[in-house]
Amino acid sequence: AWRVHENSIAYCLLVFLRPPPGHSFSLELDTMGQLPARHSSIRVVLECMCSRGQLLADTLCFLHHPNDKLLRDRSSSLLRTLCTRSYLDVEKIACWVQLLVRSAWLLLPQSHHCQLTVLPSSRSCRFQLTGTSKVNICTEMIFAVQQ
Repeated sequence: AWRVHENSIAYCLLVFLRPPPGHSFSLELDTMGQLPARHSSIRVVLECMCSRGQLLADTLCFLHHPNDKLLRDRSSSLLRTLCTRSYLDVEKIACWVQLLVRSAWLLLPQSHHCQLTVLPSSRSCRFQLTGTSKVNICTEMIFAVQQ
């Protein structure tokens, strides 16, 4: 979604997260066995990839091949960055995306003409671009998962 208001433009982007290979997302049910409306716990579950590994020779199953340390360490590092225990942590995700956007911004030619400011937010990523024109551009990235 987007909106224009006098000298500012605001964008709101819905960003769907996908689990890394060999993992899936599982939405935790509430005490009544129902899906909660908001701010639910999303568990990251290790999945068997043996059948996929037979089709694609370069895919190993983390569940049944725990000795492949390099692939497991890479996956574990990403999960430690984005999760608390076995659950997605939206604050960690927001912080990680903010770092990625800041790093990528410095590589763009526009970074010489505009300033990127990370705005405070713990459950999403908010950025503001200001440049030589009098128009401010604000972007908010909201994270979601699909079942």
